[in-house]
Amino acid sequence: MPNDDIIDAKCKHCGTSNRVSKRKLNTGLIPKCGNCKEKLLMESKGPIVVTDATFEDEVEKSAIPVLVDCWATWCGPCKMLAPTIEKLAGELAGKIKVAKLDVDENPKTAMKLEIMSIPTLLVYKDGKIVDKMVGAQPKSEIEKHLANI
Repeated sequence: MPNDDIIDAKCKHCGTSNRVSKRKLNTGLIPKCGNCKEKLLMESKGPIVVTDATFEDEVEKSAIPVLVDCWATWCGPCKMLAPTIEKLAGELAGKIKVAKLDVDENPKTAMKLEIMSIPTLLVYKDGKIVDKMVGAQPKSEIEKHLANI
């Protein structure tokens, strides 16, 4: 019986087939090839969606820093920021996890985080908020904030 938690990832450097755990990929870490030790280039799925139920495990207990985009479907500036968040998720894969929290669908977490305006970007490191940006930010500004973590 196949294990649904394991995927096969072929190394683009040496061609070796590697078994990779989906759970480990979801932590945001990039696996290395068992043969040549090069990073396995996995396709980015974009930012992960976090909810009231998953926020603690995905963000506060993350092994790597997390950028959280607090947004809502009706928010124009949030929609303008969305492509930037998608791009950052791919570029930062393995270094910084990128997550999206819909504040309307997850009021418990939004209240706990005291989100007053959206979009709000929160930067977590070691389970704590280390930076906060309110309003639609250009990619270069977000990258400046992330450079120090």
